Amino acid sequence: MKETLLKAIKEAGALILKHFNGPFAVSHKDGVNNLVTEVDQASERLITSIIRDAYPDHGIIGEEYGAHEIQSRYKWIIDPIDGTVNYAHGIPLCCISIGLMEDETMILGAVYNPMMNELFFAEKGKGATLNDLPIKVSEKSDFEKVFLVTGFPYHFPEGKNPFSIFERMVTSGIPVRRLGSAALDLCWVACGRFDGFWEYNLNAWDIAAGYLIVEEAGGKVTDFRNNPYTVWDKETLATNGKIHEPLRQAIIA
Repeated sequence: MKETLLKAIKEAGALILKHFNGPFAVSHKDGVNNLVTEVDQASERLITSIIRDAYPDHGIIGEEYGAHEIQSRYKWIIDPIDGTVNYAHGIPLCCISIGLMEDETMILGAVYNPMMNELFFAEKGKGATLNDLPIKVSEKSDFEKVFLVTGFPYHFPEGKNPFSIFERMVTSGIPVRRLGSAALDLCWVACGRFDGFWEYNLNAWDIAAGYLIVEEAGGKVTDFRNNPYTVWDKETLATNGKIHEPLRQAIIA
């Protein structure tokens, strides 16, 4: 299964790299700037075909074509391009994300940004890597000195204003970035570039692989109430573990 995952993500990476900054059709989903390109769709078809050839009895959940209803203990969760708005505008902060779930446990995950030639990978219980080299979360524990990343959902959760959290952080002097790809945000926490990440209303394909990569790199992922995390949650908090509680308190304040 690891071999199939890596084959699929590398071939899809070659596809999206080939078309990067090239002409392709762009359309809209549910929202003015919630884009989808013909490359997203071609990438998902390619990934699905490779998985189907190897494991025809496995379930697949993809961003562009939804769930293929097969009753299986294995489910492949695919984002063919995470950061489509970036991709459509020629910004190389985007990636492919593929996670494999056994029952309700993530067991394999890979996130690949071919424009930067960075392949993140994790296997349950075996650690996380970037281009085959082990990675770990940061050691930072002083919350006043953290470096954070977040994202803003297309649809704000009822009664919540993500901008108020962002404002609290930046007005207190904490640097916060918004890159436009949750999968990359999680991987960059995993390799220590950022110390923490939070976002509302993510989908399973946004975070399935990155969530496992953070945990296997020694980090912590929960919802905003500090409950154990699942890929179906709509609140995502991922940190190096050392700043988890102060960041959580800042979010819910």
